[in-house]
Amino acid sequence: MWIDTHVHLNDDRLYEQAQNILIRAQADNVGLVVNAAYDLESSIKGVDLANTYDNVYTAVGLHPHDAKDYGDAFKDEMRRLASQEKVVAYGEIGLDYHYDLSPREVQKEVFVDQIRLANELSLPVIIHNRESHGDMLEILRENPISGNAVMHCFSGSVEFMRECVKLGLYISFAGPVTFKNARKLREVVLETPLDRIMVETDCPYLTPEPYRGKTNEPRNVALVAEKVGEIKGIPLEELERVLEANSRKFFNI
Repeated sequence: MWIDTHVHLNDDRLYEQAQNILIRAQADNVGLVVNAAYDLESSIKGVDLANTYDNVYTAVGLHPHDAKDYGDAFKDEMRRLASQEKVVAYGEIGLDYHYDLSPREVQKEVFVDQIRLANELSLPVIIHNRESHGDMLEILRENPISGNAVMHCFSGSVEFMRECVKLGLYISFAGPVTFKNARKLREVVLETPLDRIMVETDCPYLTPEPYRGKTNEPRNVALVAEKVGEIKGIPLEELERVLEANSRKFFNI
């Protein structure tokens, strides 16, 4: 089966349609999805979805956009939610210097504190990184993640990928790898070790070709995987087995 390692079924555009979306995904051999959170409400909704559907797992955490809202009350809620059986990761957390919706220094402080919280909870970490490569590497080197970690929706260079892999990170590819102007990203796919690769949709965002511009769904993760297989010259059935194994190992599911 395919596993979509990063979805947002907790998004308002998808939440009420989750059952039908998951039925369509299963029809296209997407057997499991992992829901990523970005604030308290999405964390709660993610747990609700995971408790409702057998093939949904979830993460909890605070996106860098909302780092300014972080505090002890939020941490207590994360500890409470993380006790749920189907919470399998912490995230997405990290840095976003494209929109700067929270001050950069606050983003960095909150990222470090959430790494410590994830370590305390013994959860793998889902990392968001946008236009913040230098600070990201500095923080990861100085604040080791005790378990697995993934650079979700990878957008960096081959050199940045190699530094991430040296730190033990997995690299996850999403819809942009299918875009016509994604030459540099395809070079990254080619150079990334196969045992470090996962795939995702980041739905409802970043819909892959040929459906770009439409609302993304987990069923489309197969299109991302097909492009990865094409780039690396790996038969699709073999790639399916490898990616499922990588994903299960990462999330311990």
